[in-house]
Amino acid sequence: MKRFGKKHFSVSECYFRSKFLIMKIKVHPKAKALIFDLDGTLSDSLPVHLSTWNLVGEKYGFVFDPQILHEMTGRPTIEFAQRVVEQYKLNADPHELVRMKQQAFWSMANLLRPVDEVVSIVKENYGRLPMSVGTGAGRKSAMVQLETLDLLRYFDAVVSADDVKKHKPEPETFLECARLMGVEPQYCQVFEDGVLGIEAAQKAGMKVTDVRPFINYGEWALS
Repeated sequence: MKRFGKKHFSVSECYFRSKFLIMKIKVHPKAKALIFDLDGTLSDSLPVHLSTWNLVGEKYGFVFDPQILHEMTGRPTIEFAQRVVEQYKLNADPHELVRMKQQAFWSMANLLRPVDEVVSIVKENYGRLPMSVGTGAGRKSAMVQLETLDLLRYFDAVVSADDVKKHKPEPETFLECARLMGVEPQYCQVFEDGVLGIEAAQKAGMKVTDVRPFINYGEWALS
């Protein structure tokens, strides 16, 4: 059984295939609109983020700690940069770190891969339910990822870090998604992999599915 909002119910179909237990993410029967996080939910981007932060680190003399990704997934890049400056005691402008990191990320976008377990939900519900993306990424980074993965065409709206004042774990990102889709928050289902995003969805009064148990991230499993 999976906790979904304030109630317990099954959100997976479980069946055996070649001795492995397969779990399929499901849409709640009362959901009238779907909202998807991007990094780690639709886009298997964490390895690319780590690589690009380490490219920045080569210039400034630090090795990026993956735990920062685990703790801050869902936050804007500038907040990652501020954390890096503080943690590694750098004499650097966080905005310059953001510029370098984003340029590297955009240039490596060809390495991005979709999270198939979640993307299948998108494709199955395209044309049936309104869908949007609610992400802590900046708008250009969000668009680069969605276009690279050929996913942009499935969504009615994309709300990025540039579009709101209060980021995850505050609910503004997801509430703006609901507004743009014209659906009341209580009828929206959010798919998230980050603790901050899950908290944001709960604050918004939305149904929320933690996608992590359904996905094999390998060493990138967020804890």
